Amino acid sequence: MDGTGRPGFGEVLRGHRRAAQLTLEQLAEVSGVSARTLSDMERGRSKGPQARTVTALADALKLDDDGRRRLIELARDGRLRDHWARRGGLCELPRIVEDFTGRAEELIWLSELVYAESSPGVGVVGLITGSAGLGKTTFAVRAAHTVRPSFPDGVLFLDLFGMSQRPVTADDALRQLLRALGVADQHVPGDPQERASLYRSLLRDKRVLVVLDNAASEEQVRPLLPGGGTSRALITTRRLLAGLEGVRRLVLGPLQVPESTELLAGILGERSAHDEESTLTRLAELCGGLPLALRIIGNRLLSRPDWDAAQLAARLADEGRRLDQFKAGDLKIAHAFGLSYEQLPDSARQVFRSLAVVPGRDFDAVLTAVAGGTPIADAWDALDELVDLGLLQDSTDGRYRFHDLVRLFARDRLLEEESEAGAQATERVTSWLLRMATLSGRWFEPGYGRPDRSDPDLAVLSSEEEADGWLRVNVDNWLGAMRAAAGSGRHSLVLDCAESMHWFSDRWLHSPHWQEVFTLGAEAAAALGDLAQQATQLNYLAWVHSVPPGDPEAVLRYAVEALELATRSDAGAQIAWAHEYTADALLMLGRHDEALVSSSQAARIFQAIGDIDSYVQSNAAMTKCLFDDGRYAEALERYLELLAVLDDPESGMTPSVVVHSRPLALLRIGSCLRHLGRHAEAITALSEGIDLVDKLRASDYRQADALETLASLLAGEGRTDESRRAYGRAAQIFASIGDTGASSRCQALVSAPA
Repeated sequence: MDGTGRPGFGEVLRGHRRAAQLTLEQLAEVSGVSARTLSDMERGRSKGPQARTVTALADALKLDDDGRRRLIELARDGRLRDHWARRGGLCELPRIVEDFTGRAEELIWLSELVYAESSPGVGVVGLITGSAGLGKTTFAVRAAHTVRPSFPDGVLFLDLFGMSQRPVTADDALRQLLRALGVADQHVPGDPQERASLYRSLLRDKRVLVVLDNAASEEQVRPLLPGGGTSRALITTRRLLAGLEGVRRLVLGPLQVPESTELLAGILGERSAHDEESTLTRLAELCGGLPLALRIIGNRLLSRPDWDAAQLAARLADEGRRLDQFKAGDLKIAHAFGLSYEQLPDSARQVFRSLAVVPGRDFDAVLTAVAGGTPIADAWDALDELVDLGLLQDSTDGRYRFHDLVRLFARDRLLEEESEAGAQATERVTSWLLRMATLSGRWFEPGYGRPDRSDPDLAVLSSEEEADGWLRVNVDNWLGAMRAAAGSGRHSLVLDCAESMHWFSDRWLHSPHWQEVFTLGAEAAAALGDLAQQATQLNYLAWVHSVPPGDPEAVLRYAVEALELATRSDAGAQIAWAHEYTADALLMLGRHDEALVSSSQAARIFQAIGDIDSYVQSNAAMTKCLFDDGRYAEALERYLELLAVLDDPESGMTPSVVVHSRPLALLRIGSCLRHLGRHAEAITALSEGIDLVDKLRASDYRQADALETLASLLAGEGRTDESRRAYGRAAQIFASIGDTGASSRCQALVSAPA
């Protein structure tokens, strides 16, 4: 009976089944509804099944219109009674945010989760992880509302308070979920295992989505997961919960700038029409893609209609004050980060604070150990803790980085909790980075070569390749250390580091960092009163501006200044190099005869001071003047003489200089041969030179030009496949050095008809 003295849905269903002379199993087979579910219906445990279930039963029982209508009405009445009998507000899904923006791919992921299949007895569980402020809960709630029609037996939401000092225990969570599923308090088992078993059995025969928000640990959520069937669980957490088996993981990242701008405009509503789009974009960029930060900024502007958005953007641009701007009422970005910070052990907190002094965008475990003043093993442990709580982002190459706002939070913690230790950490990091950069750079310098292996700092640099890789990967860090040292007056360290980069810079020709490196070097030399070194650094700056596309006026400006200082300090080599760079500038300006005069003057000085290495390079530059003037036969003869010197073991040249000069000579010889119509010889010379450059890992515009020339020659010889490969490689190198026009030109020829 249904409480009114009339037969309820279960009794009516049983009557129809018996009238049709069907067993539970037979009706289950015909209707597609499980026998267990049918049994629960007939016994009154499920008083109001969904309409589609009732329709399937009516069809299987072949009910007439009156019987069908009555069964449907009884089911509807049962659902209403069940709704009002359920404890009001228990585990209700929170309201959605109307201005929710983006996350299209993530919403697709959740939709696929709803219909995903799993092995028998294995529940389908989605795990959403990410750092504070990324909107994990907002996304989960929005997604749950979106898929709610797919869960006729309900959507339950439970905040597990994982970041609080007292997270909800698994037993308490089970009690709340069981009550939400309609189990009376007196029927909730006292034994934890029995409680979990009852919970799983209820989920197995229902289609329920359980959203477990803000989880603290694997132990907390394991008993709350479905054990099979059509129910689903969705977990959000700042921790990785790496110990959970068989879950489908989604790592939520920051929003892209367009999505961030759209979200900010959505929060502002009509107000956004009064603000410049560029201003909103700038605000979005400063929020770093964190939905919480965007909401705070949007709410601040909404609550103060007279505020100028551009002025707020200017305030946010000041790193020293930026974090303080992210607060609106009870929303504060620092509080969100602080909840994660409080979860850390003291040792990890200390490392977290110390990492704020790292000058670059990312770092590895070795630099972490230096910053924290801790052994490398402890640094690894701290990094694991920080990544697990979303306070650091890691990558497959062993590098770690802060979100910009988290880095500012770490800096504030450092200043407030141990400002003196912060100064010590800054000194440690700056000194170590400059030392490592200088030692790495000197690896490529003829006067130094391989450093002393007894140096403990070189444990991470066991080869030339590793030194090269360290300098490239850590450029933001060691260049930041140069800036810091320059700001604190440690000019000798800055000058040593800049000088050590001279030879390495030729391996990384198109790096955008060299102008700042050698400018800092020149300023340090000036502060030390070392005119010769100042001239040296200015000559390096002239070289920087000679790299294509080049700036001949800047080259001349630096070369003239270097010549004046070198002359005053009687620095013969730098006088010669100033003439050589002057020749480069004149050559770029098309003044070939004047360039030849300057280059010849440089060669005479190098010869007079006995610098055979520079003399040979100067002769190569003189020959380039002939080549650019179209005098290919003369240039070829001179380049062949140069190659003979490079191949002469008795020439007196430094072996490492020979290794770097020989491929360039071959590339020039190949170009001369091509212009002289000796194509087969040109192909041989160019191929050999390109192979040698590959071994040096020094790909630049010279190799790209040579590859394009080689590709053209191969095409002319009918060697189409080889030609296309050469064009493809040329396109890649041109793209890597930022010459998109040349890259597109070569790429088009890769697939051009033969």
